[in-house]
Amino acid sequence: MRYVGIAVKYTSGITNTGDKKMRKNRKNDETREIKFTHEYTKYAPGSVLVEFGETKVIVTASAEQSKPKWMEKEDPRGWITAEYSLLPASTNTRCQRERTKVSGRTQEIQRLIGRSLRACVDLTKLTNITITVDADVIQADGGTRTASICGGYVALKDAIDKLLQNGIITENPIIEPIAAISAGIINNEIRLDLDYEEDSHAQVDSNIVLTKSGKIIEFQTTAEGEPYNYEQMLQIFQIAKKGIGEIIAKY
Repeated sequence: MRYVGIAVKYTSGITNTGDKKMRKNRKNDETREIKFTHEYTKYAPGSVLVEFGETKVIVTASAEQSKPKWMEKEDPRGWITAEYSLLPASTNTRCQRERTKVSGRTQEIQRLIGRSLRACVDLTKLTNITITVDADVIQADGGTRTASICGGYVALKDAIDKLLQNGIITENPIIEPIAAISAGIINNEIRLDLDYEEDSHAQVDSNIVLTKSGKIIEFQTTAEGEPYNYEQMLQIFQIAKKGIGEIIAKY
């Protein structure tokens, strides 16, 4: 989780005083303030402004009565796909707009959002429907991909509700809610929902996507320095599960 164009100065070996200030009076298992503003834009059937602290993402869900060209005509499924973008002024050093070719990081995040959303939907109930979720980061302070997934689920659900109301589909395809959260190890402490400053110092970096019932969709955990152990991996999962439960309760 490294942002293009962000210049951050820091030294190795964070002192205890600076480290406590970095957490900004949050306990290690506490999320930042999280907010979802529904119907944030006028035209998309599903739209939300999602805020994880200072990270802000506009997410929309648009529906078309068509299927991707690669999908066979006999295939009964619909499809859900995603696009993600860091807007130029979303970081403290302007990043370049990706006009013709997206970066590897952007492709990775788009695929993560898309497969996370498809995992919570019965695509056979979206016959001949393609839903595109667009996540545009307007302000980045850590956790943009996890915020995009959470906002993506909210926008998707709102769009599906509209499809049901208009009789375009007859059954709700959503199996159960999902949410995503970041976590990490900093100074040997496991922390939930890292902002950028914390993320840039993390010894271990995680992005976790779970269903409401606790099933795992994605568990990306990477050691940035020394390897982590099995017990720490379980602790990361448990702290993420707690945070995801709190996020879903806000939907």
